[in-house]
Amino acid sequence: MFKSSNPNLRVFNQFTLIQAFGRGIWMGNVLSLYIVLLSEKSQGYFGLTSNELLGITSAITGIALVLTIIPGGYAADKWSREGALLISAIVGFAGLLFIGFSNSIFHIMAGLFLWGVFQGLSQPSTESILANSLPSGSRSRPYAKIHMYRQFGMASGPILNTILFLILGDRWELGILKKVMIAGLIISMISIVIMLFLKDQNAIGEESEGFLADEEKKPFKFKEFSLRRQSAVPLILISSSFIVGTGAGMTVKFFPVFFRDIYDFKPIAVQIILGVSFFVTGLISLYAQKRSISRGRPQIIILVQGLAILCLLGMAFYPPIWVLIPLFIARGALMNAAQPLSRSIMMDFVPKDRRGFWNSLQTVAWGLFWNASAAIGGFLIGENNYALCFFITAAVYTIGLLPNFMLLPLVNKEEVIA
Repeated sequence: MFKSSNPNLRVFNQFTLIQAFGRGIWMGNVLSLYIVLLSEKSQGYFGLTSNELLGITSAITGIALVLTIIPGGYAADKWSREGALLISAIVGFAGLLFIGFSNSIFHIMAGLFLWGVFQGLSQPSTESILANSLPSGSRSRPYAKIHMYRQFGMASGPILNTILFLILGDRWELGILKKVMIAGLIISMISIVIMLFLKDQNAIGEESEGFLADEEKKPFKFKEFSLRRQSAVPLILISSSFIVGTGAGMTVKFFPVFFRDIYDFKPIAVQIILGVSFFVTGLISLYAQKRSISRGRPQIIILVQGLAILCLLGMAFYPPIWVLIPLFIARGALMNAAQPLSRSIMMDFVPKDRRGFWNSLQTVAWGLFWNASAAIGGFLIGENNYALCFFITAAVYTIGLLPNFMLLPLVNKEEVIA
């Protein structure tokens, strides 16, 4: 199946895997602790605590993304997707170089700003090319596999980090973290080169058109609902993504610091936990997609997000380690299992010539709001008040879950499995 798949799907799978591998090395726990240690070494910047500074640096990426996401979506729909990818690649390389040669928080901020620009310019085009290369009504399985590659890549990053920390030292030190980050930055650069092999000419034709683009050419049967009601599906998904993305940003960035501050975990322990978490997330995403064939995609989204909220609430009580780790792994795996299902529904219900716009909105939801709300999370946590942040995040997640109930009568089960 892999050999006979669309060339864009193969390139996107490779790009996703390699980029996730690089990000798994440098962008997650290692960068977070690097920023925290820089702040502690300088006794704080701008009078901020280390957690507050970590939140603000994350928000910088979100600000850069929102400034460029609309131009990125316009380029994907009206100009040239391949041209947008070339420009974004140049900016992405610059951002990674800034971070790699950083020796102050200001270099980190500049690099993260450019990385946000890279995301804003590249994601609408990459996602549009991918959606235009897959047949409508058969997207959930390819999207679930892409999500699995992303999670396995993210899991491979901490595995390599474990080896590097064994060699360099199992300590939270700036010099050690910097060397680990450089390895990941190089791999991220390789992924950007792979991204440039996505080509519009390899997209397919009417098979990939949105269900609502031309009612007379619908390839699948639907429940008897008006166009007006079905056209609300993308808006429902976006509204849920905005809210859930806001909640995620308030906590996800701080989990490595949480493990260090509350449970006194060393670097290798954090790498192992995160690696297992990403690996399980990939497997759960595939299982959720298979269950969605018989149960329905909205039903599975509601189920996995609801269970993830309960896991986060359990973590807020600072349980023993043997309880905490399974809760943390389950929380991440279940919450992320909804993403490929949500995106597959989105791309099934929007026309090809508007996918850049809708992918821009989806990116804003998980880019701007995820990163911007990290600043809120940093101030909520302050001096290690993680429980308060977890409780508030769970409440935000619950609000974000509610719009998905409106999808139940509007989205039919997939009839073709790719």
